[in-house]
Amino acid sequence: MKKYTDVNTLEHVDHFIANHPLALLFISRTGCSVCHGLLPQVQELLEDYPEVQMGHVNADELEAIAGHFSIFTVPVILLFGDGKEYLREARIVHMDLFEEKLSKIYEGFLE
Repeated sequence: MKKYTDVNTLEHVDHFIANHPLALLFISRTGCSVCHGLLPQVQELLEDYPEVQMGHVNADELEAIAGHFSIFTVPVILLFGDGKEYLREARIVHMDLFEEKLSKIYEGFLE
């Protein structure tokens, strides 16, 4: 399973995105059962995408993340390429569709 970095401050979030050409943020809450079920699936999927660095934000610990990225629900998956948001999935994430989108973006960045 792909390891992730716990990101605890907005400065750390911005630094994480700026310092990884392909950065994925997984935003969840402590009591969210959907979040807890989805996280390991995303980690497993990212094993096939070694250039994507994964960060995890607990919105209960960093409430300002909601305003920072205009997030209204969890879980949220944000994929950034060179600091720009390329993909946003929220609440109900269909893994096959997510992988299809991720694959296209990933291939574009490797070219």
